[in-house]
Amino acid sequence: MKVVIQRVKSASVTVDSELISSIGKGLLVFAGIGKEDTEKEAENLVNKVLKAKFWPDENGAQWKKNVQDIEGEILCVSQFTLYGKMKKGNKPDFHDAAKPDTARKLYDHFYGKMRDGYQPDRVKNGVFQAMMEVELKNDGPVGVDYCSEDAAVTIEINTNLPKKEPKEQNNDKQPDEHEIKGSYEFQIPAELLQ
Repeated sequence: MKVVIQRVKSASVTVDSELISSIGKGLLVFAGIGKEDTEKEAENLVNKVLKAKFWPDENGAQWKKNVQDIEGEILCVSQFTLYGKMKKGNKPDFHDAAKPDTARKLYDHFYGKMRDGYQPDRVKNGVFQAMMEVELKNDGPVGVDYCSEDAAVTIEINTNLPKKEPKEQNNDKQPDEHEIKGSYEFQIPAELLQ
C-alpha cells in the first residue's frame, strides 16, 4: 500500500461540480492499494499517518507535532494511480494496483481505521472510483534552512518496498591477508614525525 501525505492549510474534493468534502489545516492523504496489500498494512499506515510529526511546536522547533496534537483534519482520497509505472514507452502501467472490488474493501478499511484512530468528525473522504477534482493549499515549512518558505511538505510511505537480499556468508572462505576487519589505532613516537 502507498500513501502520499501533504500538509495543507485547506483541501477539498469536488465531484460533478458538487463539493463532497473539505478540511482546514491538516493532512491530505492520497492512498493507493496494491495487489498484495492486507488489512494489517492499512492499519500500520493509519498509525504512521496519525503519529507523523509534520508541525512545529510552540517554540518553533520543526517536526514536533502530529495532526492530533494540532487538532487538525484529514482528507483521505483513493488514488490507484500511485501504482502507475512507466518502464516502457510513454503510457502508464497500472498492473500493480489492486482490482476495484478488492481495492474498495481495503480502502474502506483504511478510512474506517483512520476515523476510529482519531476523531471521526475530523476525518473526511473523497469518492471511490469517481472523477474527483482535488484542490489544496499547501502548508510549507517556515524558517528551515534547507527549504524555502513556500515549499510544500509532501511525504510518501510505501509498505511494499523491496526487501534487501541477505549477504551470502561463505564459512569455508579463508580470510584474505589484505582484508582489514575492525579498526586499529597506532601510536607513532613524536621523534619519528620530525
